[in-house]
Amino acid sequence: MLRIAALLVACLLAAGFTSWPGLSAALASHLVAPGGTSPLLPPGPINAALSRLQDRSGHVTTGGGIEVFWRAIEPGSYDLHMSWPQGLTVADTFPTLDFDVPSAPASAPRGTVVLLHGWMMHGDSMLPWALRLGEAGYRTIAIDLRNHGRSGEGRSGYGTREADDVVDVVAALRERGEVTGPLHLLGVSYGAATAIFAGADPRLQADTVVAMESFAVADIAIRDMVPYMLADAPAPPSAWPARQWMKWRLSDAVLDAAIDQAGSDLGLPLDGVDVIAALAHVPCPLLVHGDADRHVPVEHGRALAASAPHARYIEMRGEDHLSLPMQLDALAPAVVDWFDQPGCRQPAITTASLD
Repeated sequence: MLRIAALLVACLLAAGFTSWPGLSAALASHLVAPGGTSPLLPPGPINAALSRLQDRSGHVTTGGGIEVFWRAIEPGSYDLHMSWPQGLTVADTFPTLDFDVPSAPASAPRGTVVLLHGWMMHGDSMLPWALRLGEAGYRTIAIDLRNHGRSGEGRSGYGTREADDVVDVVAALRERGEVTGPLHLLGVSYGAATAIFAGADPRLQADTVVAMESFAVADIAIRDMVPYMLADAPAPPSAWPARQWMKWRLSDAVLDAAIDQAGSDLGLPLDGVDVIAALAHVPCPLLVHGDADRHVPVEHGRALAASAPHARYIEMRGEDHLSLPMQLDALAPAVVDWFDQPGCRQPAITTASLD
């Protein structure tokens, strides 16, 4: 988290803002495009893990002309264990993945799970989930969303346009036999909103959707996140003077102008990116949020859950935006159990807390 906050400060300083309009314009530019890959994803551990796996990958050209990268991993007995270098945590870097390479041929998948990553991430950031769900018998297909990883560029849609890409990719992979059995979506943050918009599209024919730490409405999420990232998120001492200046200059008017400008640049009013409205049309949603999340505060998860009597909601105590997706030991059994529910035959509203 420290490195992400420092990166945002550095990028805004590099944009050369010295005034109210300058800060607003610099913020708007970072709301329009991800601006690179998060420093939480150093390539070494991921590439080392992928080099040991028998995976398949490629690109699908969507109806909108975007080249979208995908990677499929088969089910198997991986016996996954995750660890972080001494003195580092999930807020600092990607974990080291210790796993077995299955010696037996992969069994027939019990279903397919499409994995959708967060902002400034890419599909390989979902590798721990691919291996854990592979242990449960699922084929996983991780997608690099547009403007991320190895996929092409296009106007961001805060989950809306990205959902259209997902629908097109899944349709193409169905024809190739890559999507087999029940189809499930699992998304994190930006990918969670995308999963909800995609799951609401009847063309996708999704059976269930798992959305971890999704925002409820895009512009509200931006208003919640930006002040935290600029003022309160951990940062090195060298960034403190600039952050103090930003904290002094940041105001509702600056944020409003940035959000309006970003929406204009994208051709997409961000107050109209309403995940709550889409959730009503999603089959079998499982919603997960951490009560210590300050990037996308837990109120977003609670608002989504309150709007969806057909959903199950899990709120994890003490988990924040970075730590929650890595709680595989606690969350994977609940996710697999949700996938296994025929027609989601559970109580209409279930709120649970996992320690």
